[in-house]
Amino acid sequence: MNDEIEVKKSALCQAVTVGGKTVQIDIYEDGEGGWLLEVIDEHHNSTGWEDSFETEKSALSEALDTIEQEGISALIGLPTHKLH
Repeated sequence: MNDEIEVKKSALCQAVTVGGKTVQIDIYEDGEGGWLLEVIDEHHNSTGWEDSFETEKSALSEALDTIEQEGISALIGLPTHKLH
């Protein structure tokens, strides 16, 4: 039996670069008619919103508004160091 769930990504997913810093905005269908928002930084840190959005566009608008109001650095975490 295959219980894998196919995740549907929005066509609005995109990379955004401001001042030489880049984040990836990912928007996924939540399986209940809503959309989940996650922003991944250059260090592979993830910032996710707890609540889902009614539309893909509203999720994208939230991410872009956050970048505009708080700066892209607000969505960028520290680099993770691998232990050797």
